[in-house]
Amino acid sequence: MSTLLTRRLVLKRGLAGIIAYAAAPNIFPSSLFGKGAPSNRLNVGLVGNGLICNSHAGTLLGRPDDCQIVATCDVMRSKAEKMRDRIGVAYGKRKSSGSGSLATGPDIYATHEELVARPDIDVVFVCTPDHWHAAVAKAAMLAGKDVYCEKPQTLTVHEGRVLVDVARRTGRVFQTGTQQRSNKSFRKAAEIVRNGWIGEIKLIRTRLGEFPPSPALSEEPVPAGFDYDRWLGPTPWRPYNEQRVKGDYGGGWRCFLEYGSRKNGDWGAHHFDIIQTALGTDDSGPVEFIPIGHEGCKFQTHIYANGVRVERFDDPSLKGMIEFQGTKGTVWVSRNDEFFSDPPELASRPLRGEDIHLYASDDHHADFFNCVRTRQRPIADVEAGHRSASICHLNAIAAQVGRAIRWDPRAEKIVGDPMAARLLDRPRRAGYAL
Repeated sequence: MSTLLTRRLVLKRGLAGIIAYAAAPNIFPSSLFGKGAPSNRLNVGLVGNGLICNSHAGTLLGRPDDCQIVATCDVMRSKAEKMRDRIGVAYGKRKSSGSGSLATGPDIYATHEELVARPDIDVVFVCTPDHWHAAVAKAAMLAGKDVYCEKPQTLTVHEGRVLVDVARRTGRVFQTGTQQRSNKSFRKAAEIVRNGWIGEIKLIRTRLGEFPPSPALSEEPVPAGFDYDRWLGPTPWRPYNEQRVKGDYGGGWRCFLEYGSRKNGDWGAHHFDIIQTALGTDDSGPVEFIPIGHEGCKFQTHIYANGVRVERFDDPSLKGMIEFQGTKGTVWVSRNDEFFSDPPELASRPLRGEDIHLYASDDHHADFFNCVRTRQRPIADVEAGHRSASICHLNAIAAQVGRAIRWDPRAEKIVGDPMAARLLDRPRRAGYAL
């Protein structure tokens, strides 16, 4: 009788769980070895099958040596079926070409609880709207799964600390979908700042854009096959309207504070995250948040303890998505590897051995899968994701109360403003406790 020392055994049981196998003779079939062997291929479950999930699915289908998608889940049955069929077609073509032996398509589940209960699933991709991130990610980790969670990591500051605590207690690998950390231009900009090449940082500006105001919506019939009550989940009940639930990068549910932090949680989750790593504050954050218009403040602003100001500068004249202004120069960085510096030679200046070298990742998904196998923390670990998301939420809270708020990043408390402090978490509807 053969005993197979598989990747899943190591992930599920750890070293202590496999020592007993050492004393017995082991017979390993040749198919067990190699990068694309079944023992190395991670089983993936997808929760939420909208726009961002379609992007992830395309990436995952292009990584057959790393993973196979075995399950998918959405509150709208038609979306889950569409995702299943897309994946099934891709796997069917691969099987017929002889390049793989994967199943023809994933199983569909109506709830994430059913999906995470499957013992053969290794990792869960959380691709829901923001208000479901925390509950799905927590359930997955408690079920022994590693998690890739879309940004912003949570809907509230409190939810973020819950996820950090669960991840640390269970030892799960958690990657936040702030993929700009795995881009060489953003890493270069952050390393220039961290190494002091542009001197002392005085001002950082970033462009987030704007959503239209959340509209007043009339009630419409709920489509067949759509569990609308579950889509609302912990948030207040509202009459169904397609525009409320629509996954539209230009608006849809992203326009409503019930389900996110609007543009702070949309682009802010990306750009504030890069600013955090550039300043070396992945386990901390700013100390003050000032809304636009407060005492003449021209821009939404947050300030760090050392005096560095971060302004939301939604003007197309800004040379990059993020601008770092120092006493000795300026750096601008955007997506599509757009990078500019003053002085210009900073762009080609190499790091020396004694310089600060940031975590190097050029592929966010590959970094996650590698860390799942090695049990190391990934580039956008749960703590960093929580701290960046907290900046999104705190800027939104300052705007809601219409005044500056003081923040203690060590205690994670709003100082001297009980009304604002109540917004660090939100009431949850009955049946949807975290």
